[in-house]
Amino acid sequence: MQTTIDRAGRVVIPKRLRDRFGLRAGAAITIEDAGDHVEIRVSDVVAPQLVEEGGRLVFTTDTDAPTLTDEDIRQLIEEGRR
Repeated sequence: MQTTIDRAGRVVIPKRLRDRFGLRAGAAITIEDAGDHVEIRVSDVVAPQLVEEGGRLVFTTDTDAPTLTDEDIRQLIEEGRR
C-alpha cells in the first residue's frame, strides 16, 4: 500500500490496515529507523471480538462492542440450532 506525507509530516494509515490492527484515534504506535526503511509497530492493539450481527457471529475491533463470554457464544450456537 502506498500513502503520502502531508506538509505537517503526518502519514495516513489506510483504513484496511487500521481495521486489521484495531487502530483508532489516539492509539499508540512505535516508529523505528530500520536502516533503509521505517518500521511502524502497533503498541496497543485492540484484539478482535466476536459480536452478534443479524443473528450471525462476526469479528470486530470496535472498542465499543460488547465482549462475549464463552457462555454467550454457547447460547448463540444453541439458538442457531433451533
